Amino acid sequence: MAKKFVGAAALGAASLVLLGGLGGCVTQDQVSSTTMEQATQPLTCMSRAECDAWWARAQVWVTNHSEYKLQTITDSIIQTAGPSSGKRALAYQITKTPTNEGTATIGFAAHCDNPLGCEPNPWQAGADFKQFVRNGPPLRQMATPQATQAPAPSGVQVNPIPQPVPLNLDSQPGQSVTPLTPQ
Repeated sequence: MAKKFVGAAALGAASLVLLGGLGGCVTQDQVSSTTMEQATQPLTCMSRAECDAWWARAQVWVTNHSEYKLQTITDSIIQTAGPSSGKRALAYQITKTPTNEGTATIGFAAHCDNPLGCEPNPWQAGADFKQFVRNGPPLRQMATPQATQAPAPSGVQVNPIPQPVPLNLDSQPGQSVTPLTPQ
């Protein structure tokens, strides 16, 4: 059985470790240099408030992306169960290592136990995790009639006007979809 690990050590450097046979792992897990760079960038928070916010985001990300249940959650580790033998799903271990300067480094490790590779790719998962922890969830764009019109003058906030919902007589109480005929 092959286990693959992607992790950020205390200094934030990521490494890929293959244990056991290579069984096709090398050619199937090619990633772009941009993804590799994002996955290996150190994740260091600079204040207690930022570290607390990032740690909360880390837990949200793992909860939303793991097929395994959360096994351990403390102020220094978030760990899922797994990996299960033969499954391609990633198991995660996130660590928080404080420094003497009041900052902390958040480490990321993801691994599966399948000789054909992991789903998702551990490097991509690491890059996605770090982006989410740094920036929070992406802002959702809502398509509104105002969004297609000219932009508002600077400093003016435009709120979308709620549009009335058309009635659907087929689904309203007391209405019949059967036409009435005189008898």
